[in-house]
Parts: sequence; C-alpha cells; structure tokens
Amino acid sequence: MDPHPHSTAVAPENEEATEAWSGVLFDRFLEYRHLIVDGLAQFGVAAMRLHPPQPGQRVLDIGCGFGDSTQQLAQLVGPEGSALGIDVAEPFIAAAREEAAHAPVKNVEFMVGDAQVMDLPGPFDYAFSRMGVMFFANPVAALRNIRRALNPGALLCAVVWRRKLDNEWTYRSELLVQRYLEKPEETDEPTCGPGPFSMANADTVSEQLTIAGFEEATFTRLDLPLKMGADMDEALALNMALGPAAELIRLNGEDADVLRPQLERELREELADLAGPGGVYGCASTWIVTARVPT
Repeated sequence: MDPHPHSTAVAPENEEATEAWSGVLFDRFLEYRHLIVDGLAQFGVAAMRLHPPQPGQRVLDIGCGFGDSTQQLAQLVGPEGSALGIDVAEPFIAAAREEAAHAPVKNVEFMVGDAQVMDLPGPFDYAFSRMGVMFFANPVAALRNIRRALNPGALLCAVVWRRKLDNEWTYRSELLVQRYLEKPEETDEPTCGPGPFSMANADTVSEQLTIAGFEEATFTRLDLPLKMGADMDEALALNMALGPAAELIRLNGEDADVLRPQLERELREELADLAGPGGVYGCASTWIVTARVPT
C-alpha cells in the first residue's frame, strides 16, 4: 500500500492551474502522450545522464505526470533507494500508480499534492523535475518548500523550457493565432498558471534559486528535435490542442471554433517547412538546471 496516498494542500493561487491539469489538459496529454511524453523523455534521460542520482538515494520527482520519469529514477537508485513522484493533478497520479503496479520497478511511490505548499515527506537526497516546475504561481515559495525537504548537500535537477524565440515550433503557431485571438479578460476555462516558459530566463531562475536557499546554480542548454506528428495533420492537431496557441484557442471558446478552419489552413502553411519524410519535427530548446542545498 502506498504510504503517501494524498495531500489535499493546494495554494489558492495554484487552484486554477490544478483544475486545468486535472481536467482538460490531462485529457489532451493523454491523447497526445505518444508525442509529448515520448518527446520530453529524451530531455529527462539526458538530464539524468549528466546529473544522475546515486544508488541508494531517496529521490523526489516533482510534477511527475504519468510517472515514467519516476520509474527511471527508481531504477537508477536501485533497490536500496526509492523514488517518490508528486503531481498536483489526481488523474496523472492515478495513471502513474496504475502503470507502476504493472512495472518491474517496486521502489516507487506516488502522491497527489502541490509542491509549493504540501508537507513533503523528506528528507530526500536528490530532487528531479522534467517540465514540472514552471507552473507554480510562486516559484520561490515552491523552491523553498522543496529545499526544506532535501538533505544538506542534496542536488536539485530540473529541465525547463528556454525562451519562446528558441522554440519556434510552438512560438510561430502562437504568433499566427495571436493575429486573430486575444486572451479574454474573463473566461470560464481554467488556465495552466504562469505557463511553460516562465523559467526561460536563466538570470531570473538563478535569483529565485538563491532566494529559496539553494547555491551553485548551473544552466546547461540542450536542444533536441521534437516530433510534432507523423504527418502535418497530426502536427496541426497537437498545436491546436496543447501549447500557447492551443491555450488561446481554448480560452476563446466558440469565437475560436468559428476561426478553426482558417487557423488550420494558415498553420499548415506556417509549419510546412518542418515536415519531412519521417514526420514533422521542431527544434526544442531547454535548460537543464541544477542547484545544491548548502551543507
């Protein structure tokens, strides 16, 4: 039985993002998991290779999603170690537990909660996050809460998106959609918080880490091709379901639905140069960020 079944604590400023990730965004991640999760996994593997946890360590995986990264971490620390994956969205944790139950890795557990405010069951020797720390309304508070759960000398390793300009595969779509749609002042649709590019600026993140009590921050740029679809139809569907352009479309509701055929036509032209015989690929640019708890 999982000794860490649930944490009800969610910061008020993160409640809207929690609703989005537990509902519409989970559904869309599930639909496009074969592209998004498989694509992001290569960044997580690279980060773990550069800054691996050590055998026997107790590891925390922040924003673990479907838990594939948590299972990888559990394998790296071996049977003498353990990995705990946390995510604010209950559907992701339910899926992670279900998949882990059928996996050969047994030293893995999962917990629902908001890392910004939850009582993390530390101490941990290593903390990891693959695209999971960019959505906190108060990143310093979240990083400080994570740091409190880490042992002296423990390493934090996180993969985050670099700036939009360096991720043209999504930025070009957003710019095109912005010609027709603006973010509405009022909407019944929940948003995903600060958004995926909130930690793109290394200077800002370095300062956040310092204020939160970490030291020795490092930033390693990693650019890799990301598959958007087997063909242009799938790539367009992905761009209109997930990402900044998709968020604009979703928040505008019926107004966006009227424009959808036109947006599809123009996006098809805009992204045509990314299509090749093996599918539609864009260059994805990330930071592998590390910082250490003072000893």
